[in-house]
Amino acid sequence: MSLRISTNSIYESGTSQLNTLQGQMAKTQNQLSTNKRMLTAADDPIASARALELTQSQSMNTQFGTNRSNANASLSLVDKSLSDVSGQITDIQSLIVTAGNGGYSQSDREALATELEGRLSDLIGLANTSNGVGGYLFSGYASTTQPYSQTPTGAAYQGDQGQRMLQVGSTRKMAISESGSAIFDAIGTGNGTFQTQAAATNTGAGIVSPGAVTDRSKLTGHDYAVNFAVSGTPAVTTYSVVDNSVSPAANVLQDQPYTAGASINFDGISFDVKGAPANGDSFTVKPSQKQSVFTTVTDLIKTLRTPDTGSAGKAALANGLATAGSNMQNALDNVLTVQASVGARMKELDSLDSTGSDLDTQYQATLSGLQDLDMVKAISLYSQQQTTLQAAQLSFKTMSSLSLFNYIS
Repeated sequence: MSLRISTNSIYESGTSQLNTLQGQMAKTQNQLSTNKRMLTAADDPIASARALELTQSQSMNTQFGTNRSNANASLSLVDKSLSDVSGQITDIQSLIVTAGNGGYSQSDREALATELEGRLSDLIGLANTSNGVGGYLFSGYASTTQPYSQTPTGAAYQGDQGQRMLQVGSTRKMAISESGSAIFDAIGTGNGTFQTQAAATNTGAGIVSPGAVTDRSKLTGHDYAVNFAVSGTPAVTTYSVVDNSVSPAANVLQDQPYTAGASINFDGISFDVKGAPANGDSFTVKPSQKQSVFTTVTDLIKTLRTPDTGSAGKAALANGLATAGSNMQNALDNVLTVQASVGARMKELDSLDSTGSDLDTQYQATLSGLQDLDMVKAISLYSQQQTTLQAAQLSFKTMSSLSLFNYIS
């Protein structure tokens, strides 16, 4: 039994096969032109979904890199400002040492006070440093509020305690600013644990040292008064230590012989008094408080402008300079601590940048494996498809020309 194939069937079948071959060849051509194995998600649904996930992760990694760049710029500005602040504090410390020169007259100290007024203005200006985008570095979350305004006692803080944060990694948020109060206001007085001061009513020449902690386990955090008494002939100076934090006040030490420069020890603390305290003179020992560096400089200016009349005046000047020196050292230590924290964060950003760069390379390599075309294999396939299409076209031409009419003369 013979199978008859109609002319219409020959044409339909041939056209369909040619269209299929041309479509396959066009797809290979598009893959070659784009160097992509997957032109649509239908080409490889699993690889396409994975590539989309990787692309999103890569975009997030790129954004984290941008955030790190912004964070580094902000922290660099903070670091530069803190370096300038530490320079100003160091200069003020030098002026304190200079002011203690026994040969200086009152007019000399007045000149130093005038210079300190300029230093105070410079410090407040640094505390009000702009972040370059219309805000302030040290105002916390209230970035558009000027942090400090000068007052008769120093400067008043108008910002808040916040630190602006920025996402610099998938699991890392980093502070890119510092609160002004933490830098300029949170300065411990005295030696950081307790503060010694001479009473304003003292008439003698006693000068008290900042002191030090000898046994932290014995610290009470109480307020003490060291009272001096001078009596007898020849005059004998003694002192008593009174704890004013209990009621009634309790004697800690009583009628102890005084030797200039000898240590006074009680309740885990130690300090000394030099010079000659007068009868009724008193020195206080209190827990350290938080004080603004601007208040310290303002008090120092007042100290320099107070005449050092007589031995009592000279002692008051020496005590005032010693207090200012301790407080400014604490201020410098605090600024350096904050600056070290900023530097640690900048170093961490460098490490995160290196990790981010490695991660981006990994993402790119994985995406390349999923999406990129094997050029050698694709070119070979394209040549094969081209040969197949040409053969199909030739065979279709030959078949379509078969007709009995070609043999009828």
